[in-house]
Amino acid sequence: MWAISDMLAATSVLQQRATDIRSQKVNWQSYFQSQMISQEDHQFIVAFDVPDSSKREHLLHNDRMQCAQTFLNLLGHVSKDQTLQYILVLIDDMLQEDRTRVEIFHEYATKKKESVWGPFLNLLNRQDGFITNMTSRIIAKIACWSHTAMERSDLHFYLTWLKDQLKMQYDDLAANLAKYDAVRGPNGDQPTEIYTEVSFSVDEQHPPTEITNNEYIQSVARCLQMMLRIDEYRFAFVSVDGISTLLSVLSGRVNFQVQYQLVFCLWVLTFNPLLAEKMNKFNVIPILADILSDSVKEKVTRIILAVFRNLIEKPEDAQVAKEHCIAMVQCKVLKQLNILEQRKFDDEDVAGDIEFLTDRLQSSVQDLSSFDEYATEVKSGRLEWSPVHKSKFWRENAQRLNEKNYELLRILIHLLEQSKDPLVLSVASYDIGEYVRHYPRGKHVIEQLGGKQLVMQLLAHEDPNVRYEALLAVQKLMVHNWEYLGKQLEKEHSDNKGAPKGGVAVSGKA
Repeated sequence: MWAISDMLAATSVLQQRATDIRSQKVNWQSYFQSQMISQEDHQFIVAFDVPDSSKREHLLHNDRMQCAQTFLNLLGHVSKDQTLQYILVLIDDMLQEDRTRVEIFHEYATKKKESVWGPFLNLLNRQDGFITNMTSRIIAKIACWSHTAMERSDLHFYLTWLKDQLKMQYDDLAANLAKYDAVRGPNGDQPTEIYTEVSFSVDEQHPPTEITNNEYIQSVARCLQMMLRIDEYRFAFVSVDGISTLLSVLSGRVNFQVQYQLVFCLWVLTFNPLLAEKMNKFNVIPILADILSDSVKEKVTRIILAVFRNLIEKPEDAQVAKEHCIAMVQCKVLKQLNILEQRKFDDEDVAGDIEFLTDRLQSSVQDLSSFDEYATEVKSGRLEWSPVHKSKFWRENAQRLNEKNYELLRILIHLLEQSKDPLVLSVASYDIGEYVRHYPRGKHVIEQLGGKQLVMQLLAHEDPNVRYEALLAVQKLMVHNWEYLGKQLEKEHSDNKGAPKGGVAVSGKA
C-alpha cells in the first residue's frame, strides 16, 4: 500500500541533519581524560564508533549489557548538544541495522530493575529540535520493534508529546503561511522582504500550500505512522485526543507529504473495528472528502480511498457502515469517484477501491430515505438548504428527532452554540423552528435542551439571514396553539384577500 520512497521522504529533514552529524566525529579521549565518562564506557564507545559494521556486530554479540549501559550513561551525563546529537545518531543507526537490537535496552533495564524509557523521555524536554526528534524516532523503534509493549504512563506521555509537537509544528507553519500571504499584498505580488523574516524560501512556481518550513513535522508524523500500527497504542492515542489533532492539521494548509502521512495514521486506526465505527464522530469523512476533491497526488488519493473502504468494511455494525456510506454520498464522494474512474493509476489497488466504493455508495443511494439523508447531514455539521429541509419532511419526520435521547436535536443545538458559519446557523435555526411547529411537545423539549436561549441570542447576529431565521424560529417557539393560529391566518387571508397584516408570521421552506 505504501512505497519505501514515501517513508524516506517522510524523514528527509532529520536524515539530512543526521548525515551531517555523522561526519562530525567526537573526541572520546577528551571526555575520558576530563573524567566525564568511565573507562568502561570509553573503551566500549571507541570500539563501537567505527565504520566497519562487522566489528560492531561482534562487539554487540559479546557485550550487549555494556552497550546499553554505555549509551544510557552517555545520554545521562553528556550535556553538549553536538555530542548528544552524535550519540543519538549512533543509537539510531545501530537499531536500523538490526531491529532485534532494541531488546538490548530492555534486557539491561530488566536486569537493573529500571525503566527503559526514562533516559529517552527526559531528552524530549531538550530545546534542540534534532535531539528531541531523533530521540522520538528511537523511542518509536524501541516501542514498535520490541516484544515488550510500552507501559501505560510512559506511552501516554510520549503520545501526548507527539500530538503536541504535531500541533505546534503545524501552528508555526500556519503562522509563516499567514505572514507569507500578508507580505504578498492584495494583488498577490511576490514578497520582497520575506526572505529575512521567515524561515523558508519562496519559489514563484509553487503556491503557498506547497511551502514547508524547515521543521520536523514529517518526522513527528512518521513516528505516529509507526506507533499506530500497534492496536494497543491506537486506543492510547485516541485517549489523548489524537484523532482530533490529526484532523485539525489536515483541515489546514499542509503539503501533500504531510497529508499522506496523517491520512496514513487514520488508515491504520481504521483497521480496528471499534475505532472504524467511531471515526466519523470526529468528522473524518467530510474532511477527507475535501482533500480528495483537491488532491493531485496519487498517493494521497489512494490512501484516502483506503480509509473510506475501511470505514465501510471494518465496522461490525451494519448500520454504522450504512451511515458512513450515506455520509460519503452527502460529501460528494460518489461524484469524485466518477471522475477518478477516468484516470489511470499506477497502483492496482486504487482501481479496486474505486470500484468497491462506487458499488457500495450507489447501493446506499438506492436505499436512502429522506430521514437517513437528514440525519447524516446533521451529524456532519455541514448544514445547507438541501431538499430535506422542507415542510413535507418535517410533517413526516419531526417526531423522529426524539430518537436516541434526542441525538439529532442535541447536535443542532450544539451547532447553534459552536458554529461560526452563517449558513449552518440559519439552517439549524429553521430546523428547530420546524421541529417545534410539527411536534406538539417540541417547545418544551427545546427549552429543556437549552435551545430556546441560543436561538434568541442569534437575533443579534451580524448576518441578516441568521437574524431572519432566528426570528422565525423564535416566533414558532412563542406560539402556543398552532391549530388556532392556522385558523386565524386563514380568516385574515380571506378577509383581506391578501397577505396577513397582523399576527405572527410563520415561514416554511416549501
